[in-house]
Order: sequence, then structure tokens, then C-alpha cells
Amino acid sequence: MNARIFNVLEFSKIKEQLIAQAASSLGVEKARSLAPSTDLAEVNRWQDETDEAYHVIRLKGNVPLGGISDIKPHVKRAAIGGVLSTQECLDIASTIYGGKQLKIFIDKLDDLELPIIREITEEIVPLNELEREIKSCIDDHGHMMDGASDKLRSLRSQIRTNENKVRDRLENVTRTKAKMLSDAIVTIRNNRYVLPVKQEYRSAIGGIVHDQSASGQTLFMEPQSVVELNNQLSAAKVEEKREIERILKELSVRVAADETLLIQNAEALAALDFIFARAKLSHVMKASRPKMNDNGVIKMKQARHPLIDSDEVVANDVELGEDYTAIVITGPNTGGKTVTLKMVGLCTLMAQSGLQVPALDGCELAVFSNVFADIGDEQSIEQSLSTFSSHMTNIVDILNTFDYKSLILFDELGAGTDPQEGAALAMSILDYVIQRGARVIATTHYPELKAYGYNRENVTNASVEFNVETLKPTYRLLIGVPGRSNAFEISKRLGLDDAVIEEAKTHIGADSKSVENMIASLETSRRKAESDYEQAEQTLQDAEDLKREVEKQWQQFEQQREALYKKAEEKAEKAVAKAREEAEIIVSELRNMQTEQEWKEHEWIEAKKLLQDAQPELSKKEKKQQASFNEEKAKELKPGDEVRLLTLDQKGTVIEQSGKNEFQVQIGIMKMKAKRKDLLFIRREEPTVERPLATVRGSNYHVKPELDLRGERFEEALQQLEKYMDDALLAGYNHVSIIHGKGTGALRKGVRDYARKHSRITHARDGEMSEGGSGVTVLELK
Repeated sequence: MNARIFNVLEFSKIKEQLIAQAASSLGVEKARSLAPSTDLAEVNRWQDETDEAYHVIRLKGNVPLGGISDIKPHVKRAAIGGVLSTQECLDIASTIYGGKQLKIFIDKLDDLELPIIREITEEIVPLNELEREIKSCIDDHGHMMDGASDKLRSLRSQIRTNENKVRDRLENVTRTKAKMLSDAIVTIRNNRYVLPVKQEYRSAIGGIVHDQSASGQTLFMEPQSVVELNNQLSAAKVEEKREIERILKELSVRVAADETLLIQNAEALAALDFIFARAKLSHVMKASRPKMNDNGVIKMKQARHPLIDSDEVVANDVELGEDYTAIVITGPNTGGKTVTLKMVGLCTLMAQSGLQVPALDGCELAVFSNVFADIGDEQSIEQSLSTFSSHMTNIVDILNTFDYKSLILFDELGAGTDPQEGAALAMSILDYVIQRGARVIATTHYPELKAYGYNRENVTNASVEFNVETLKPTYRLLIGVPGRSNAFEISKRLGLDDAVIEEAKTHIGADSKSVENMIASLETSRRKAESDYEQAEQTLQDAEDLKREVEKQWQQFEQQREALYKKAEEKAEKAVAKAREEAEIIVSELRNMQTEQEWKEHEWIEAKKLLQDAQPELSKKEKKQQASFNEEKAKELKPGDEVRLLTLDQKGTVIEQSGKNEFQVQIGIMKMKAKRKDLLFIRREEPTVERPLATVRGSNYHVKPELDLRGERFEEALQQLEKYMDDALLAGYNHVSIIHGKGTGALRKGVRDYARKHSRITHARDGEMSEGGSGVTVLELK
């Protein structure tokens, strides 16, 4: 895209606002180079970056980017052997610290998905050692500290001692020979302490003259008594300067050693500052992320011109690229036609530059290969071009350059020449660019173009609304409605005689009257439709608010009910546990009393099983619900499954799957559709399978000849094994298979240990290859 389009659409003002949001010179440099991209993937990545940063700004309010500066020139100079100043070293240390703080800040945002920002932050390397070395030598004001080296500390102590001696001697002179001095002060000339001596007392004071006043009446003299002390002081200061230069050279060498990492840190911080500057600008503009496409589709709801004050700008809806590829806007001057053109063009450039646009969420913009605009009166006096010639020069350049992926903005197309010829030329130009697939928005005054939109398949009319009552434009864009002249209505409001207006109407052809009446009818219908839409929108909002409130109350009710279930369960479990303990004691005592008569083993097993089954119904219900809730998200529903519709708390049956994540459910006599997340799986009718039966005391036990313990915890697996063996003995099996898998072998060993201790298990062996090998233990029963 050429620079001219940036000037026409005032893109540079957007860049100025972006620069103001940057926190460092690194970000400023990036903001100055802001330019739109024509690559959809690159634009989407930029938009992802801005969106991630916007979420951080929205939740945290600010980002720690203080102390960061552009250290790349300092680092590169150190790398070629240059010696850095104290301030340059301090800038490097401050930038290292700022990068470290930003890295810590981003790392703490665990609750946010920030893949791109985290990827960039990972490139920041905390150079703690270099930072400490610099900070131990240079203070926050850029001064070399005494503790930078032992030699520097000694030299500065010597300097302070000599300065005190010199001052003491000179102050003694000022007290004893005050009348010989112009002023009783000690001052400095040529880095040496001197006194202001009157010209006539020069020989009385004696010493070296370093300067004199403009009148020559005052000489700044160094008395002979302090010359030697000043010499010692000067020598110490020279040594101090050499020591500081030595320390700075060492620090510069350290900086040069970390050149690669420092440049990497600076580039990462520049990228982050630039990203967060874009996010801050979005926050200021109350902008939203546009969905980008490369199909030339523009859909913006309540879009605002980004350079007009938010209290004054009028938001408008703009759509282009699907049902029509061109919009012809008509309407009065100062009605907002040009503002609409610039708003669409500027928002397009912003979106292609990674900036969010001032519109409602859900807006959509296209990535164009080029954006062209012929806007405003660009008449050039120096080139002796008329308004028409100036416009046509621009239009010719556009027509020679554009392609099917271009957005073209024409302001007052065909203006500046004969109306009839201008209108014909405007329609021909529009036909040319539309036939080649470009997206076009054009404004015009020509009435001939009002009918143009109705006669072309890919063109629609639009207008800017004008309030006849107030005689002012409302700046609202009306898509699908061409503009009216409103000349008669305005004239009447201004007081023109009715007879004159009626006479004027007789000079208008029937076709013009018909078009004006049609436009008036369209405007009335549109206003009514907008009013109805607003009412429907409000009703929908009220219904959604009511739905959310009901859902909230229902959730609270469910939580209270679950709490009561849990409380009752805990109470019942305590009672059952106590009863079980007492029953175990009784059973143990009865076993010891078997001397009088022999008890059958299966009777003990059945008694123990009945005891284990003595669980309260409430507890079973609670556990069943909990298990269902834990598994229902992963359960695949099939026709015939029994489910619970959570929104109505009613049981039903799945009839069929009517869409992705949507099912048709039969509840009583009612059929309805429900989302998968609102359905809780209860049970499924399994096909009947014949299983071995064993009759004990008139009860039937249905038990499989195998038990699968894979995936179970060790303690829970042994509990299941104990219960299973009771059931298997009651069923009358001669042998059973325990599937425990190979794994670590712990579960296999536990099964074998259990088998050795059980009185009814005669033998335990590994399964055959056809039975599962060492992953299965076969138990022989008696």
C-alpha cells in the first residue's frame, strides 16, 4: 500500500495515539513502524497477540514495563570495544530488572491462556549477575559509588580530606583579610579553590591568578598557602577519574560478553511493549477484535470512526462483500458520507495492522491487497488542475493498479463536471471495478445513481439520514435506502410560500416523484423495523435475565438438596458401621462356639453378604448419582437410554440424536430437544445373557466365572475379591479366573496371598496362554 492512502485516511493519527500508549522507546520505535499486512495468517497472529494482551489489561489494569529502554546501541558499542558511561550501564541494569519483573508478572497469570505472550516472554533471560555487578558500582542517579572498588574508596577519602584542608585554610584567610576580598566566600575556578581578591590587594594576598571579573576589579586568586594542597587534590581527582574509567571498562567488557542475550531481551521487550501498547489503545477506544477473512467480507455493528470523540461520533452498521460488493451512498452535504468512507477504510488498515477496531464484538473485516481512496478536493493550483481533473488523475491511477482483492473508496464520484456526463462516467467507473470483483463504496449527489443500485445485481443503495424537523443531519447510515433531496421539505420549514413549492412540484417529472415517494416509503418502513427490532431485543434480554435468575435459584436448590443428602448419608453410614462392628463381634464369638455343632461354611458366607448389603437406601442413591455425574460427560448416549433432563429435573428416554451434541428426548407424552450437557445418563437396557445359576436357600445368584481387577487400587481390589469369592462359592463354581494384569506384580501377589489363607480355595495357578497367561490367576474351589 502506498503512503498516499495513509495520509488520506489519517492513519498517521492512529499511529500517534499508539505511540502515546508505548511504555518505552523500544515500543515507540515499533509503533512508528506500524504498517498493515496483506497476509491473512500474519494478521491473525497480530490480532491474537493484541487480544491476549487486552485480556491482561482488562483483568490486571496495567503491566509492569517501567525502567525499560533501548539498550541495543549501548550493547553494540560495548561489543566493538567501546567504554560505556555510567548512565548507559545503569540503563542496561534497569532494562534487565524491568524484563525480569515483566517475566514474573506473566508467569503468575496461570488462569489466562496466553500462548503467544508466554512464548515471547520465554526469550527473556534474567541476567542477574550482570545486573548485580552494575548496581554494586553505580547508584540510581548514575553516579559511581565509593564501594565500586577499594582504590576508589581510598581516593575519594583522600579527596575529601584535601578539600577540607583547602577550605579550612581559605576560610581562615577570609576571616583575617576580609577587607581585601570582594566577597568573603570560597569559590572554584579551573577546578581549583580560589578567593575573590580586590585588584589593589593582589600583591598582599600573593599567589596564582586564575580569572578576573568583567570589570577587572576582582581577581580570583589561589593563595600560595593552598597551592600544594590544590595540587594534591587535583592529582587525586585525576586518579579518581582513571579508576572510574577502569571500572566502566570492566563493566563494558561484561556487557559485551552477554551481547547476544541482551539484544534478545531487548527485542522480546520491544515486542511485548508494542503488543501491550496496541491492547491499551483498544481499551481507550473501547474496541473489539475483528474476525479476519480473505473473502472481501466486511460486517461491522455499531462501528465508530476512531478519530472522532466518542461523545460525538455516531455509530453505524456496515456490511459489504456477501449480498453485494458495492455501496452507493447518497445524501446531503455534511451528512456523514465522507466520514463513513474514511471509517471503513481506516478500520480496515487498523485491522490489517493488528489493531482492534471501535465496533461491537463479532465484527468481521477482510484482508485486502490494497486500499484505494479518492477523497476530498485535491485540486492542485501549482499543476493547474481543476477539481474534476484532480479526481480523474487519482481515479486513473486506481483503475490501473487495483485487483479483485482491493477496497476502493470514491468520494463524490464524477463531481466537478457536467451533471449528466458526470453521472454517466460515475456509473461506467463503478461497473468497471465491480465487474473485476473489487469491493467499492462510493458517495455521490447525482440522482441518476439512486436507481443504479436497483439495476445492478451486486450493488445496494445507502443514504445518510436527515432530520427535516431540525434541518440537521443525524449522521446515521441507512443501508438499502437511497437519499432524498428533501429540498421541498427544507424550503417549507424555512418559510418558503406553499404556492411557490407547489409550482415547483409541477416541474418535476412523474418518474422523479415516483422515486421520491418510494424512498420516503422505504425510510418509514425502516424506522418501524428498527423500532420493532429494539423492542424484540429488549424482550429477549429480559427473557435471558429471567432464565439466568431461574437457573441460579435452581442451582442453589440443587446444592442445598445435595448437602442434605450428604448429611443424611453420613449419619446412616455411621449407624451401619457401628452395627457392622457389633455384628462382626457376634459372628466371631459364634465361630468360637462351634464345638457343640458344626456350622456350614456357605451359611457364614451368606450371613456376611447380607450384612454387607445392609446399606441405607439414601446412601445408595447418593453414590449412584455421584457416579453418574462423574461418568456422564464421557458416556455416549444411544436411543433407548434412560436419562435425566437437568433443566427440568425429569426422567426421559433418548429417541434419537438430532444434531451435534443435541438429542430428542421423550418425557412422558412430550418430545423435546435437549443439549448433551443438560442430559444425565441413568442406565441402559442391556441384552439378556444366560448366566450360571446356583440355588441356595431359594435365592438365585448371577455371578460371572471371572473377576477383572485391572486398574483398581490394591486395597479396593482385595475388597472386591473377598466379596466376589463369597458370591462364587454361593453360585457353586469349581474354579474362577481373577484378571489382575501383569503390571508391577503387586496385585498378583495379593491375590495369591489371599488364596493361601482362604479355607475353600484348594489351589491357585497362572492362566494358560488361551486364558491370559501370567496376567490371570485361576483359583480351584471346593
